[in-house]
Amino acid sequence: MNHLPPFHHNLRISDPLSDPRLPDLRVRNETSPANQTQALNLTAEQELDFGRLVEGFVFSRWFFVTYQVAIVGVVLIAAALRWHERRSRSRRRAGRRKENPEKSANGETAGLLRRPSQDDGEEVQDDTAIRTSRSGTSASNSSESTRSGNNTPPTKREESEVRSDSPLLAAADNTHSSGHLRPSSFRPRAYLRACLMYQPPPVPLLRRIIPANSTTLIILLLLALNIWYLLFNITFYDAGTASYAILADRAGLLFAANMPWLYLMAAKNQPIKLLTGDSYENLNLIHRRQGQWMCFLGVLHFGAMMLAWYLSLPRYYTFWGYLAIPYVTWGVGAWFAYEVLYLTSLSSFREWWYELFLASHVGLQVVALVALWFHHFRAAPYVMASLIIFVADRLIWRVGIKTTKIQAELQVMEDGETVKVSGNWATASRKNSWWRRCFGYNVRSGWLPSEHVFITVPGISTKHSLQFHPMTIASAAPEDEGQAWFNLIIRAKGGFSRDLLHYARTHSTATVRLDGPYGSLHALEMLHASDVAIIVAGGSGIAVAYPMLWNLLHHKPDSRQRVGLIWIVQDARHISWISTERLDELRELGCHIVVPPASRPHGRPDVRQLLRDSVDELSETADDKLGVVVSGPDSMNRGVRNACAALALNGRDVEVSVEKFGW
Repeated sequence: MNHLPPFHHNLRISDPLSDPRLPDLRVRNETSPANQTQALNLTAEQELDFGRLVEGFVFSRWFFVTYQVAIVGVVLIAAALRWHERRSRSRRRAGRRKENPEKSANGETAGLLRRPSQDDGEEVQDDTAIRTSRSGTSASNSSESTRSGNNTPPTKREESEVRSDSPLLAAADNTHSSGHLRPSSFRPRAYLRACLMYQPPPVPLLRRIIPANSTTLIILLLLALNIWYLLFNITFYDAGTASYAILADRAGLLFAANMPWLYLMAAKNQPIKLLTGDSYENLNLIHRRQGQWMCFLGVLHFGAMMLAWYLSLPRYYTFWGYLAIPYVTWGVGAWFAYEVLYLTSLSSFREWWYELFLASHVGLQVVALVALWFHHFRAAPYVMASLIIFVADRLIWRVGIKTTKIQAELQVMEDGETVKVSGNWATASRKNSWWRRCFGYNVRSGWLPSEHVFITVPGISTKHSLQFHPMTIASAAPEDEGQAWFNLIIRAKGGFSRDLLHYARTHSTATVRLDGPYGSLHALEMLHASDVAIIVAGGSGIAVAYPMLWNLLHHKPDSRQRVGLIWIVQDARHISWISTERLDELRELGCHIVVPPASRPHGRPDVRQLLRDSVDELSETADDKLGVVVSGPDSMNRGVRNACAALALNGRDVEVSVEKFGW
């Protein structure tokens, strides 16, 4: 076995080249080969092993400079693809406006506010169901049960609305597919789009949600890039102990190189959103996967260093003596802090102890950054970059720019388990301040459809004054310099939401701190560019759906666009969350609305079939472009996404966007 030479306990064993406290090792570059072995007191075998170690470290130093260039290149490619997509949608909308001579100057469709006549369709209501069909003649016998009378829609078996073991694109069965289909044939492009759109079932036993194949592919590509940087030019056979030390060094370098991107992906205010159009919620998914990878790198770095100690240093250091070396102690502290940070970030932990997750996430980050700073001088630039991103996002943007206070009204809704937080004010103009145009604005200047805020209610208790919770704005976006009517729908689950419910039962008003708005217009832009726009909402997902529908119906690109809403509720009283008057307004504006019987007494409806029926009813030709947005529980989101994948497999031009809500 080859053994590396013993080093003084203050020397940084992981970097024998560039630490300023290593003059005896730098003799290697200043003396003749004959004197090198004598200066370091190495045997020929140890000299060979040490030479490989030095060579590996030298290569890694310049090699990892290119990692940042590679990641920037990936971001720019993603930005170019997204901008091309947005430009194509803009051209499509512009073309549709030119084709419609009746378009009014203010962008609204002529006759938009016309009430539907008796011939336009029929409406059936009872205490649990609402149906509105666009055309009375369009309801075929095969799907009559979901569109007319008091018949209830088809329901699934008891377990869940979507079978987790359903095969790939199972909904493409022609017995349930839309009537507007292209001729059946093998279409590689359609099959590829359907496969990328498809979302696999959760992992058995772990019940871990797997994202859509398109997202998984992006994550795997980034993972492959990282693995290549981790292993490239490392020889594991006949390389002695040096290979393990080089691997440990690589893992540490890659961990540090990923740190600024980890913090950037988690930031609420960031340039990547401007480049790609993605909201921070979508980027946060990459942030979580990146955090998992970095935890693996931390374990690999720690384990490989322990292996290098075991193979080379037991004669000179005991295990505890090795851990007592200052830079090793700091490294172990950083590793432990990041591992605990990962464990407290798991979805199960966030769901049950969200407040503890918030507190630990900030505190452990501070501990980890400080420990990493003292662990190794080469990590300092990455620690500084991460700290700048963290401070700029948390203090400058979120506290200094995006946060405001309002006096809000609290109302316990009819179901007794939901609180509506309301406020109204005259919006400040976004056009007059160059500061706001450059650095953003807070909710006092309004918001855009489907955006959300982080809410803090200090009056509940002292601990709640330091907490912030994401909530989607459930009211229509105000016009610039108009009156803002602000609503949040908060259903009590536990922790903050349950405490807010108890507080609202004895207090009608509260001082509320709002951080935001945040979000992306990607889903809304996709709907505007579609011939048929359908939004599927589950429960409080109506907070996402209603502002989008209001914007769609008031800014239609032409009168031929058809808009639909499918709203799944557990309890009929949940209709009061936005009131039947609001639904009537949407219906008068031309929205096709389906609210099946409440799932709590009647069972969960077949969301896939409801979507296919709505597509049948609203589509005029097989060439109609379909845009679908879904916001609800994970199982419903997956069911709708896979129903859209089945439509894509059958030749329909369909896009789907998931606006996930909740914890």
